[in-house]
Amino acid sequence: MTNEPLEARGGADLRRRRRSELLTFLVLAFGIWPIVAVGVVGGYGFLVWMWQIIFGPPGPPANGMH
Repeated sequence: MTNEPLEARGGADLRRRRRSELLTFLVLAFGIWPIVAVGVVGGYGFLVWMWQIIFGPPGPPANGMH
């Protein structure tokens, strides 16, 4: 145990916790989530691309039947 008053220890712990939470938020907001978003959009694009390779592009049938 330290000889500091409880208020002094609580203030230092609060600052440390706020700094840790801010760092965690910044890593998530500007690091992890943009990478996840690009991966999801890229994955969807790849899925559509493969779907069109197998089943053809959208639109009316190519043989002219209506």
